[in-house]
Amino acid sequence: MSQTTSRKKPPRVGDNPLFRRSLIGIVLVLGALLILAPLIIIGVEAFSKGWQVYIGTLNHPDTRHAIMLTVTTALIAVPLNTIFGVAAAWAITKFDFRGKRLLLVIIEIPFSVSPIVAGVAYLFVYGLQGLFGPLLDAYDVKILFALPGIVIASMFVTAPFVARELIPLMQAQGRDLEEASTSLGASGWRTFFSVTLPNVKWALLYGVVLCNARVMGEFGAVSIVSGNIRGQTNTLPLHIELLYHDYQATGAFASASILAVIAVFTIIAKVALERQGAGRRMKTAETVTAAAAPQGIRP
Repeated sequence: MSQTTSRKKPPRVGDNPLFRRSLIGIVLVLGALLILAPLIIIGVEAFSKGWQVYIGTLNHPDTRHAIMLTVTTALIAVPLNTIFGVAAAWAITKFDFRGKRLLLVIIEIPFSVSPIVAGVAYLFVYGLQGLFGPLLDAYDVKILFALPGIVIASMFVTAPFVARELIPLMQAQGRDLEEASTSLGASGWRTFFSVTLPNVKWALLYGVVLCNARVMGEFGAVSIVSGNIRGQTNTLPLHIELLYHDYQATGAFASASILAVIAVFTIIAKVALERQGAGRRMKTAETVTAAAAPQGIRP
């Protein structure tokens, strides 16, 4: 007579209801204190003196110029960084060449270098006492304390975002589809637009959203290269700092509310794109499973 011995499985960490609820409670409390509370305070302080003061602050010429300069910087830096990120990810994941690891290191440099340090480095390159400063001054070309310097600094800080979103996904997808396309006679550009790009479009949009949010909120590098000239080279974060130091708290919070709204929309777009990407991966997995299963047998 055979006897079966049942072994009790050791409890997992999540099996304890008290521990699970305590952990969730701690996360919710910290999230409320560190994330939700500042957003609520920004909204309350921005409208503390009424709608008229809020609208009047946003209609101030310096505020309007700061908003326009921030938007202009984003419209230039984000597309350029998108092109760079897509090209770098495509080259790293789809081709073999010398210096691939070096290119990966170069892409990740902005993550390890302080934005302030990057701004100071640009001073030594494009400033009057810098490497190219005398040449630029001779031809009356302004890089620093002007729009080009702000765009360059913003591009440096946000350069890795698109590439780092695309590289893991494109590595996981492999090269089979691209190799099949080229073997059938498709050109490199046709392969990219017809095969590669449709498979990474959600990750690409996700990287663009993050890049745009970082460009609009960048402070450190831009504060060095812009010169903080009121009404000329102040982006929205720099304008908020000036208002705060001028004891115009309501104006500072009113301007900060714009960045807060951008942050909220960034979170919403992030969640939506993650769901779209997850749905796309699930459909792909179902298609592969159905194609691999024997005929007449349904999983």
